[in-house]
Amino acid sequence: MTAMITRSPLSPAAIQVRRVVELPTNGTDERVCVIGLPDDGVHPSVTEILHTHDQSSISDGALVADVGRLIETGALSGQAEFEEVLTRIVTTAHPDVDAAWTAFYRNSLTELVSGTSDFAPVHRRARSLITGSSVLEVGSCFGFFALQCAEAGFDVTACDITPGTVELLNRVAPRLDRDIDAVVGDALDLPFEDRSIDTVTLIHLLEHLRPVDALRAVDEALRVARHRVVVAVPFEDEPSEHYGHLVRLTDADLHGWARYAGQPDAEVFSDHGGWLILSAGGAS
Repeated sequence: MTAMITRSPLSPAAIQVRRVVELPTNGTDERVCVIGLPDDGVHPSVTEILHTHDQSSISDGALVADVGRLIETGALSGQAEFEEVLTRIVTTAHPDVDAAWTAFYRNSLTELVSGTSDFAPVHRRARSLITGSSVLEVGSCFGFFALQCAEAGFDVTACDITPGTVELLNRVAPRLDRDIDAVVGDALDLPFEDRSIDTVTLIHLLEHLRPVDALRAVDEALRVARHRVVVAVPFEDEPSEHYGHLVRLTDADLHGWARYAGQPDAEVFSDHGGWLILSAGGAS
């Protein structure tokens, strides 16, 4: 299967993603490689990405690593190309697109539950911090955390600003026997009533926002939360552009958000990144 992606005017005209049985890079264990097809005066230049992934191998961990290497080598650039190529590898991994996405989700959740995913410790810690029976994941993306919370028996709502991601999560969740409610919503203006959900999580979200917008997101989370807001952020040397990170965050930012929320003594700690626990009731 093949998928074509249109690129920016400063990039080669298109990226073509294609699944093959075997890569031309024999003798390696890589599942993705790049072939440049030059502009011959008739056809515009194309970057062709070949992969051998199928239902057994597609997962968030595997594809983030594979596509991340393409970013590192300069074959791809920026968040849009990173996300689009990852998506196209999934959708070309099997003729049935729904089956491909379901396999991607199953494999990704298996990695998270088994602890082989880099994100497993973050999700495990976040689940341990939930209080009450209902939880809202703001900025849910694929919704892996929300799905794990549903499996653990929580009443789960997931919220993301991207309609396509929300639609995908709502489509796949029943296939995984998970009961969640995924809705489109902006972290800066959450579509929920005041004090309506026990725990609101902002897990690896605030690094995607401008500082002033991060404060607004904290305000909104505190408005919606009945008991607690859980914030988690990565600590990076530089913001990862291909993940859409805008700012480099430190402990100082976490303490700053705590003071902004009127809770200067709120719990701040490090565990595979930084954490801030805010009380919905106000000053601690």
